[in-house]
Amino acid sequence: MAAEVAARAGCTVEIFDHMPSPARKFLMAGKSGLNITAEGLGPDVYACPPLRPMIGAFGAPEVREWMAGLGQSSFVGSTGRVFPVAMKASPLLRAWLARLDGAGVRLHRRVRWTGWNGTTLTFASEPDATFDATVLAMGGASWRRLGSDGAWAAALAGHVAAFAPSNVGFRVDWSDHMTRHFGAAVKNTGLIVNGRTYRGEFTVSARGLEGGGLYPLTPLLRGGAALALDLKPDMDLARIRDRLARRGRDSLSNHLRKALRLDPVQIALLREWGGAPDDLAPCIKRLPVPLLGPRPLDEAISTAGGLRWDAVDEGLMLKHRPGTFAAGEMLDWEAPTGGYLLTACLATGAWAGRHAADYARR
Repeated sequence: MAAEVAARAGCTVEIFDHMPSPARKFLMAGKSGLNITAEGLGPDVYACPPLRPMIGAFGAPEVREWMAGLGQSSFVGSTGRVFPVAMKASPLLRAWLARLDGAGVRLHRRVRWTGWNGTTLTFASEPDATFDATVLAMGGASWRRLGSDGAWAAALAGHVAAFAPSNVGFRVDWSDHMTRHFGAAVKNTGLIVNGRTYRGEFTVSARGLEGGGLYPLTPLLRGGAALALDLKPDMDLARIRDRLARRGRDSLSNHLRKALRLDPVQIALLREWGGAPDDLAPCIKRLPVPLLGPRPLDEAISTAGGLRWDAVDEGLMLKHRPGTFAAGEMLDWEAPTGGYLLTACLATGAWAGRHAADYARR
């Protein structure tokens, strides 16, 4: 996006990508339909004030207009999420690369940037080069096999906040009886963090808990907040106790299924972490989850940390290196899944590209 905006402004642009093919993480996002933005997405969605003017300048309407300009119409799903009609990233990427090529943008593949020699950019497999302006857009530190390995942080030491996993699953040490529930979705369950109940679906896996309902809570849980589950969020404690008291000859599992309509995976979780069977109601309303921390950084959908905001100016130019700008996930921000990640990457790319072009022209 930075290259497109700079080329449109009349600059001669070159892209250096250390992977054999570009936009691998973009293509991976497209495997699940390419949820590229969200209708009604406003700047306040991001808990990062510096991002707000950028999202305001390039939010959901601008993303959809940009897609349409590349021949890819989009639609709004039932939850407000926006997808291309094609439901994949490859047609959009092909059209995008063709447009960049038509604008004279030159793409160098298998070229790793290693830092600077004075004001000159140094590369591992290509001659050093000097440009009027540079945009760094090298991603966070998750999904290394797709290119975002975080190795760039060494060249910006002293200006980088430590990476941390975001939108990631959390580890749980399961008992053997949970094995048959691996892969099961947990629905109609509240997630309680810091006294607030959140609603969303998540999944039991061999490694712990994961899924869209859990991912937005990553910053809180990563910071040490405890997690509990409300297995009947639409029923109060007194009503649960009343229904549990009417047990006949049914087994406990059958009674929980019939009286409260708990499904097998909810009953298994209650068995895993619940208290005394003679008073399960409090556990049903607040079932403590003994999390063992987030999954490793490379398994995270995205990362927190990266280039600190106090290291860049309002145009995303590095304060200690005039003429060098930064964009995308390498900046220190995080957002939940649902189109927010890609939108912010596109928005910061457009912002950095515009300011880099202005700088180069000056």
